Amino acid sequence: MNSVTEFQQFAPRHPKDPAVVLLSGGLDSATVLAMVQQLGYTPYALSFRYGQRHSSELDAASKIATQFGAVRHEIIDLDLSRFGGSALTDMGLELPTSKTNTPHQNIPITYVPARNTIMLSCALGWMEALSATDIFFGANAVDFSGYPDCRPEYVQSFEHLANLATRVGVEEHTVRVHAPIITMSKSQIIQTGTRLGVDFSQTVSCYQANSLGQACGICESCRLRQQGFADAKLADPTIYQS
Repeated sequence: MNSVTEFQQFAPRHPKDPAVVLLSGGLDSATVLAMVQQLGYTPYALSFRYGQRHSSELDAASKIATQFGAVRHEIIDLDLSRFGGSALTDMGLELPTSKTNTPHQNIPITYVPARNTIMLSCALGWMEALSATDIFFGANAVDFSGYPDCRPEYVQSFEHLANLATRVGVEEHTVRVHAPIITMSKSQIIQTGTRLGVDFSQTVSCYQANSLGQACGICESCRLRQQGFADAKLADPTIYQS
């Protein structure tokens, strides 16, 4: 299926419309950015140095932003480790791995409190400053860790907020918050990204990757990624720590 036709529901209102894309450096957001480019937007990529355990995902985000034609790539310093409350931002909390954890039934310790709301709010500010009306991010509610801010109802609610809280939403156009991969499995995301030309070897998904971007292979994010490539029947290009 043609990639642009497949995602036509997310197409720009006008050719070359600007769109802000949250870009973590992982495979989900890389696929979304590739989709935004293919749909004909002018992409603006937004990443965050938020106190996460490593910065190699931001190195990956910079490469991906360049590859897919982002007009600008902003990396905002927003240290959520000052609040803590997550194993991704609090080094005093143990990061669950396949060696230490059991399947979780509740929201896991890797959830960063209100992270998507904080990041989408920044994206909303930049979107409005650009006189744009579209935001994209890689939320996924199928093969994911159970985070509350990755659900369709959350995306719908934030879009409603965006249209109440901004001049552009109230006076000019309807603000659209897109989560185009939200109902896809990890394997479907990988297949889509492959069709769009994403080099997944350049992406970093691991919660505790080293400075070279090499993955641990045992955290939940690594396991979801490994299973996704297996289900997609594609070779996993991830470089793992020896």
